[in-house]
Amino acid sequence: MPYSLAIFDLDGTLADSFPWFLRTINDVADRFNFRRVADDEIEALRHASSREILARLEVPLWKLPAIARHARRLKAEAAAEIPLFAGVETMLRTLANNGVQLALVTSDSEANAREKLGESAALFAHFDCAASLFGKPAKFRRVIRRAGVEPGRVIAIGDEVRDIEAARAVGIACGAVSWGYAAPAALRALAPDHMFAQMDEIADVVCPISLKA
Repeated sequence: MPYSLAIFDLDGTLADSFPWFLRTINDVADRFNFRRVADDEIEALRHASSREILARLEVPLWKLPAIARHARRLKAEAAAEIPLFAGVETMLRTLANNGVQLALVTSDSEANAREKLGESAALFAHFDCAASLFGKPAKFRRVIRRAGVEPGRVIAIGDEVRDIEAARAVGIACGAVSWGYAAPAALRALAPDHMFAQMDEIADVVCPISLKA
């Protein structure tokens, strides 16, 4: 079905930040005194939920706000190293040109998000940034209210288990991309409404084919 509002995650969905994350995570671990990630652990962590990852790395919940603030600063400094995935600009413009409202919900800052998106940032009608690790349902509800769209016409698209869980919590459709942080098998196990293997598949699902340029 066509959708009137598409809510996107940023890192791992639109921005190819996973290589930067792998280069950075152990420096952050040393700074905040949680367990470093060994190379042979990476794939297993891609199959884990956010809570499971925090438990495995022995990250205390009370440290999360400080870790998030530090990560946002590091991302701002490394913005030039974090490109958009190929095809993002074309996909977003196709949706916007067909009347789909675009929203971005991310734990990153809006300034960082806009810098990563570049000219494509102007295509977004709604930004809800600096979300807490488990706060996406509230962010989704806020964006839906601002957009004035019925939940049945909304899809949230992300690359992590928590994106699917958040969409389900607010009663909207969920789409999962296979090129991000979480392993595709971990996402498929939750049976999202749509599983995207390629960027151009997003427009095929979100836009009525008859309206696409």
